[in-house]
Amino acid sequence: MLNKSRVSVVAALFALVSTLVSTAVYASAEFVPKTVGDVENGKKIFTNGKESTGVPACLTCHGEKALGEDSMGTPRLAGQGYTFLVKQLNDFATDKRMDTTMMIMNSNAKGLTETERQDVAAYLSGLNKGEIKVEGSDLAAVKALGQPVGQTHLGKSLAQYGAPDRGIPACHSCHGYNARGAFPIYPALSGQKYVYLVNQLKKWRDASRSNDMMGQMRAVAKKLSDDDIYNVASFLTSADRTTNGNARMPQQQH
Repeated sequence: MLNKSRVSVVAALFALVSTLVSTAVYASAEFVPKTVGDVENGKKIFTNGKESTGVPACLTCHGEKALGEDSMGTPRLAGQGYTFLVKQLNDFATDKRMDTTMMIMNSNAKGLTETERQDVAAYLSGLNKGEIKVEGSDLAAVKALGQPVGQTHLGKSLAQYGAPDRGIPACHSCHGYNARGAFPIYPALSGQKYVYLVNQLKKWRDASRSNDMMGQMRAVAKKLSDDDIYNVASFLTSADRTTNGNARMPQQQH
């Protein structure tokens, strides 16, 4: 059994590696370094769609506040990192990522120009920005849908410390404290919808989703059991974004 000092060393090494990877990827032309786009046009597309190319309103599946729907398996988009959102929309448009849940995101992304995809991302990334108490999934309601639900305390342990004996890094090492996001590269997972988290982790595990940087998520997910996935998703959906002893988000620090 690993002692606390060894776990701390392992966690520190993962954090260092993730920082170096983030820096390298950030410098890549694949990623947009700052938010650009017409927020009002993005809101218009999210609310009304784009009739000329048959793109429906995004809120139809993601909800009026872009918080996602467990019953449909759709993700929370509100407050997500701009760069991450642009990348996902571009990946859908070029079929680097395939929508095997609603079977609609690839055609929707293709129906938008590159500029319009940036507009939508600019609108969504600004929603609930800096929100501390996130509105994740109601796990009782999820269970009522017939979905298996994990144990939050076990998921917290996995998110914060990983499982070094099984080669599983902490979610924190890339996604930040309680997986609140390490923008511009790593998305926020705290407050994400439970069903979406479970589905994506399973897709990373069987490689049916493969648009992750350097295969990072696939390498982690293939070591996760079903119970690991249910547990960590149960924790992340309701995880606070602030650090213990500090009620402010990183961007609120002086």
